[in-house]
Amino acid sequence: MTEITETRNPARKKSAITVRYIAVTGVLSAAAFVLQLIEIPLPFIMPAFIKFDFSDLPALIGSFALGPVCGVIIELIKNILHAALATGSFGVGELSNFILGAVFVAVAGSIYKRNKTRRTAIIAAAVGAVLMAVVSFPSNLFVVYPVYYNFMPKDVILAAYQAIFPGVKSIEQSLLLFNVPFTFAKGMIDVFVTLLVYKKISTVIKGR
Repeated sequence: MTEITETRNPARKKSAITVRYIAVTGVLSAAAFVLQLIEIPLPFIMPAFIKFDFSDLPALIGSFALGPVCGVIIELIKNILHAALATGSFGVGELSNFILGAVFVAVAGSIYKRNKTRRTAIIAAAVGAVLMAVVSFPSNLFVVYPVYYNFMPKDVILAAYQAIFPGVKSIEQSLLLFNVPFTFAKGMIDVFVTLLVYKKISTVIKGR
């Protein structure tokens, strides 16, 4: 009887871990979707079609707690839900959000996975935020904005940036002056909040 129990335990343990992984990923995806609905306009900082939200926060927590794949899955699910139920951008906003969010949490989670300390978490998340900001330039310039141009003329988008800072002369310059620093700041705000709440939340996620 003892031998049978011992041989079954690893399978049960693995099954329990899998169930918890799926359940936590689902809950965090739902939380990310809800947070994505709560958009905060920044009228004096960014054009009206770009808003701030905390939807990357659950994905970053999931990436730290359960690994980078979990974080990317959360980013994917929340954007699929948003595109299906609440999009106002014909899926373009969700595409951009997924590309940048996936870079952010995948990089942060991969670095943190190697050495799970608070210092590593800060470094990992900061590196993720930097790379997300860097990727935001080619992502917006070559993927997202060309799709936007089908619904909002290029001149209209440029004018929205110029209304805030008349000195910008092109979309490329607008992205560098507005989107790149905004994306980095957004990531670092998520990092700050994650560091405040992660320790308590991670114990629940991991069932400790």
